[in-house]
Amino acid sequence: MTAPSTVETAAAADVPTELTDGYHLVVDALKLNDIDTIYGVVGIPITDLARLAQAQGIRYIGFRHESNAGHAAAIAGYLNKKPGVALTVSAPGFLNGLVALANATTNCFPMVQISGSSERHLVDLKQGDYEEMDQLAAAQPFVKAAYRVSRVEDIGRGIARALRTAISGRPGGVYLDIPAAVLGAIMPKAEGDRTLSRLVDPAPRQLPAPEAVDRAIELLASAERPLVVLGKGAAYAQADAKVRQFIESTGIPYVPMSMAKGLLPDDHPQSAATARSLALKKADVVMLIGARLNWLLGHGRTGWNPDAEFVQIDIDPKEMDSNQPISAPLVGDIESVLDAIAERTKPGQIQAPSAWREELGARSAQNVAKMAERLEADPHPMQFMGALKAVRDVVHQHPETYIVNEGANALDIARNVIDMHVPRHRLDSGTWGVMGIGMGYAIAAAVESGAPVVAIEGDSAFGFSGIEIETICRYKLPVVTVIMNNGGVYRGDDTNPYDDEPSPTTLMSAARHDLLIESFGGKGYRATTPAEVTAALTEALALGGPALIDCVIDPSAGTESGHISHLNPKGITVGNITPAKK
Repeated sequence: MTAPSTVETAAAADVPTELTDGYHLVVDALKLNDIDTIYGVVGIPITDLARLAQAQGIRYIGFRHESNAGHAAAIAGYLNKKPGVALTVSAPGFLNGLVALANATTNCFPMVQISGSSERHLVDLKQGDYEEMDQLAAAQPFVKAAYRVSRVEDIGRGIARALRTAISGRPGGVYLDIPAAVLGAIMPKAEGDRTLSRLVDPAPRQLPAPEAVDRAIELLASAERPLVVLGKGAAYAQADAKVRQFIESTGIPYVPMSMAKGLLPDDHPQSAATARSLALKKADVVMLIGARLNWLLGHGRTGWNPDAEFVQIDIDPKEMDSNQPISAPLVGDIESVLDAIAERTKPGQIQAPSAWREELGARSAQNVAKMAERLEADPHPMQFMGALKAVRDVVHQHPETYIVNEGANALDIARNVIDMHVPRHRLDSGTWGVMGIGMGYAIAAAVESGAPVVAIEGDSAFGFSGIEIETICRYKLPVVTVIMNNGGVYRGDDTNPYDDEPSPTTLMSAARHDLLIESFGGKGYRATTPAEVTAALTEALALGGPALIDCVIDPSAGTESGHISHLNPKGITVGNITPAKK
């Protein structure tokens, strides 16, 4: 072989090296791992990152507040079973997004928040940089994991690490800190490309131990009053057919938690949702599928049979025995556990006694009849029941519709009135009961599915994220927001005994939310009767664009804190507040 001449060597040296930078590497890493949508709020130092992502084919949905963008990313993760991604600026923007990231972790939604941050050498010496904050340290107590990328060549590894952590095992929120200097750093493109990687099997199956499966089968087979509780983890698992097969083959009655509604249709003959109190009070063996014995289930104590034994399916072994002893822990992913149970159960070995099913069926029939009487009433001014029955009847004609729901009474009553028939189509306040998820969840549901969304909001809850109706209008999304407007937090008839300023729970009774959306180009409706709600929602869904229905509810409708008033501490002033003299 002839050695290259001096002229050839010089010519090769003159060929410019193709370069890349941190911005491009972030986008390339996300695309390589099938991230096709980012939710966020732009600003220093991540505006160009959003622009570049959009130019490279990633859909960017820009919000008006970081918390709402984060909630959208979180519920996208839940719906898609892959991490949703939120993008925020540093310091205050990061903190706004952290609320949603912590909520995602609590609810076990896979989500990654990527935030720009200030220069490390200035932050660490507390030299007062622009939006200076040690964001990594601030995030760590509230998330599943937090990472920082300190070198441009580590961006690919950081993205991959964050995505895998968010979705593997028990899903949760992950924070990824990328300082401005790293985003702007430049390196040869060929070297940068070699630093990127595509995840392989990020959420592998986790199989239960055979002896654990046999223990659970024996316990269920011996039960006289077995019960299954379905949590949102069962819906997230997307093992719908396996869940249904287990319940129907065994005949065991089931109670769905609110975001598990629709996993089996709410009118399924084995549903004990309308006899929930009796089911929990008398069940002797309870199988938890993707549900946790937290406050939403009275910690397995309040309202339960004190002698009940529990079978629990959970991917996290630390969840076992968190509130009650678990007699048969099944550690693994839901689909694998149900497969193992099916394989190791003898035909007819697990069967719910007919007497138990009939007892629950009789109680359900009584409660359904009582509810029907309440729903048929049509008092004036309009009550929650009348407005929500109208919503229910219209939505039944559009089963593809997603229901987003938050508030106190608006949440509690809608959960009981609006039955679901499709899995993962009810999205609500979840484990923390946090207000402010409404518009973020609604936007993500519309973006990710393309299906219509009806967001049922208390007027107080709507205030947390209401400005995002501009986002809904800007992107022309098929979201109809239905506001239960009783002019107050809980209710609107509270008074201030001291002076004429509003009470702590009083909102503006004359508020016209319908005019608010019209200012952004959406369609507004004002409804004072159930018939008007029916007409407005029917038209809005037919139009298929942004709309808002302001449902004027009786100011005296509703109860303090909704169905969880028992959580309010009782002090000596309760019910006996004497106004001070001026």
